[in-house]
Amino acid sequence: MTRGDQLIERAAGRLDDLARSAAAGGGLKAKLARPLAEDAALVRGMRPGLVAARLRGKPDAEPPAATPPRVEPAPDPRAARPSQGGPSPIALVAAAFVLGLLLAKVVDWRSHAYPRR
Repeated sequence: MTRGDQLIERAAGRLDDLARSAAAGGGLKAKLARPLAEDAALVRGMRPGLVAARLRGKPDAEPPAATPPRVEPAPDPRAARPSQGGPSPIALVAAAFVLGLLLAKVVDWRSHAYPRR
């Protein structure tokens, strides 16, 4: 394995580590774990030794070092929390409708104070 291959393999290993820590973190990080693992596999496929072998016509000159581990995101701890209350969405929509109706009535009432000529 050449120095360039080792450098690429080390970068792919770091991406794998980052993907594992992101999956354990949860939230937005967990959503990014799978693309990071896929990126690590892509980087491994772009090693200079493999690229040179493909150019020479030997596509399977060297098998990949390891299949990237499947990263499963941790369950979201916020999903298990009970509702923290708050106003009902239906009540909010009804209040907004009533407020809009009231505002329209006031605007209509005030428009009679200054009629167009």
